[in-house]
Amino acid sequence: MAGANNMEKKLAEFKCDTNEAVCLKLIRFPEDVDDDGTTFHPEYSHQIFGDDEVAFGYKGLQIQLFYTAGSLTTLYKVKYSSKVTDTFDCVEPDNIDGKIREIVPAGFICNTDDFITLLEKEANFRPFGTLLHVYTVHNDEAGELTYQIHKADLSCSGFREYHERLQTFLMWFIETASFIDPDDDRWDFFLVFEKYNKDGETLYATIGYMTVYNYYAYPDKTRPRVSQMLILPPFQGEGHGAQLLEAVHRFYSSVPKVQDITAEDPSESYVKLRDYVLVKLCQGLSSFAEDKLHQGLSAEMVEEAQMKLKINKKHARRVYEILRLRVTDMSDEEKSRAYRLAVKKRLFGPYRKNQRELTKMTKCLRLEEVVSQLGQMDTQMQHEELEKSYQVVLQDYRRIIERLASQA
Repeated sequence: MAGANNMEKKLAEFKCDTNEAVCLKLIRFPEDVDDDGTTFHPEYSHQIFGDDEVAFGYKGLQIQLFYTAGSLTTLYKVKYSSKVTDTFDCVEPDNIDGKIREIVPAGFICNTDDFITLLEKEANFRPFGTLLHVYTVHNDEAGELTYQIHKADLSCSGFREYHERLQTFLMWFIETASFIDPDDDRWDFFLVFEKYNKDGETLYATIGYMTVYNYYAYPDKTRPRVSQMLILPPFQGEGHGAQLLEAVHRFYSSVPKVQDITAEDPSESYVKLRDYVLVKLCQGLSSFAEDKLHQGLSAEMVEEAQMKLKINKKHARRVYEILRLRVTDMSDEEKSRAYRLAVKKRLFGPYRKNQRELTKMTKCLRLEEVVSQLGQMDTQMQHEELEKSYQVVLQDYRRIIERLASQA
């Protein structure tokens, strides 16, 4: 038994955390290759290495996936200090190469010198598709940086191959990511690029992107649905996500056949970003004027948001709640109570739905089953949960209002 335990301990030395082992880089200059400060790591690796996010069979494992900043030409290398087969017989290491090749398309480079040579060709790379929006961001070190947002589709020359490289990042940073069908022409792609200077030439670096699928909406409309959105880690926290989402909304708002814009299984962070962007867009609409906000959500608000900005009723209501909070004196007890009740009325919707379903169920349930269901819907518990939900919403709304104020 002791021998078995010792063996387990020795084998455990050959286990590596794949979130640490995978090293990602976006290379602009040759010196970036050896600069550890340019390295970033995945948030997730379970889709490639399993739920435990562990690779077995190596010590000091490092999986290098380096990309040229613009075209995303890929350098792929695996390094390690020792392998389990160097010490033990009949114990096989994980097939790292096979797992990586499942997501990284063919055509990658394995030699660092060859990769550095290809950096010279980055001057020929240009953003795909149609230019939608240009904006600047101030950087304390570099000054004013210029960014462009482009709309592309799979008919753009060279874009299909570029997108195959770009989408590999999804597997590392979106928990339930999946690759899209490259032969479906209903996909739209929105890309963010940074313009930068290298030896007197203007080059472009990939910053992030969004995929949108155009669903059919009866009888003659389409309903664009945001599928996946990613700003690459080195550029997060700089406002690019908001710029991208706003540009996408403005684009579809100009398309008459679009009914509204939705999102597929949005994350909590995406919902907060969307709230901010939609409030920013709606605050100038006449139906959301301050004197109208205290009168409650109106059909005029819903209609104007849908007609001019392709925002559906559910999202228009959240916009209304945020804008009403901004003009409400929450130190005034009466106004604060009126606002709280307005928001809780929406939050209570799921509870009311459960109660209606229980009423229907009581007609066919046994007495003990009815008692059990009622226990799950304890009124006091509902009140406490509702108050918690309201406080969370209030906190999120206040952050959005603060952000809007800082951008004014």
